Amino acid sequence: MVARGYEITNIVEALRVEHDLAAGDFDDDAWARPRAAQIARYWSGEDAPPGRRAEARALWNERALAVRFDCQQAEPLVVSAAPRLDQKTIGLWDRDVCELFITPEREAIRHYFEFEVAPTGEWIDLKLTVRPQGRETDWHFHSGVNAAARVRPDSLTLGLRVPWKHLGHAPRAGERWRCNLFRCVGRDPSRGYLAWQPTHTPEPSFHVPDKLVVARPRRFAGKRAARWS
Repeated sequence: MVARGYEITNIVEALRVEHDLAAGDFDDDAWARPRAAQIARYWSGEDAPPGRRAEARALWNERALAVRFDCQQAEPLVVSAAPRLDQKTIGLWDRDVCELFITPEREAIRHYFEFEVAPTGEWIDLKLTVRPQGRETDWHFHSGVNAAARVRPDSLTLGLRVPWKHLGHAPRAGERWRCNLFRCVGRDPSRGYLAWQPTHTPEPSFHVPDKLVVARPRRFAGKRAARWS
C-alpha cells in the first residue's frame, strides 16, 4: 500500500547473496536489489517528516545477516563526543541510532535480539527474554556484530553485520523470522522515535514483541528474487 508518498509493507524480504558482506560494504551492487522497508512513521503511527525518515534493506548468506539503513538527516546529529568502537555502548539508544529487533520464534516470542548502530559507528547487541513479570536483558550477550557508518551533509548510511551463530541458526528452508526496525533521531523535547511497524504504546517504546513481524529470506535467481527453499 502506498500512502503519503511511501509504501507500507508488512514483510521484510532479505535477499540471499553468495559472497560475504562487511558492515561497511555500502557500495556493493547487491544493495540495489532488495526491497526497502520504510521507517517513516513514529511509534504512535503518525507520519514522521521526510527529513527524519529512513529505509532499511537486508542481505544474507549462510554466515551472516547484513542490514543497511539509509537515513535522511535534516537536523544536527546527536552522537557521542568520544565514541568507543571496540566494545558495546550501553545507553546508545539515547543518541541517534537505527535499530533491528529480530527473533527466529514465530509464535509466542520468548527471546529476541536487539542490535543498534550509531552515526559514529558505535553499536550494541543485546539478548532479551520475555517473562510474565517483565523483560530481562542479557547485557553481556556477545553476537560478534560489526557496525559501520557513512555520514554526509543531509543523509547517513548505517550498516550491521550479524553472524547467525549466536542467534541460534541461519534461516532454514521455508522458515520465516520476525523482526522490527527503528530509528531514534533528534533531541528532547522533539526527539523522534520512528518504527517500521509502529508499536502504538502510550509513551515511546520499541519493546513490544507482538509488533515483530515477518522477515522472509529469499535468494537471487539471476536478476530476480525467488523464494528461498
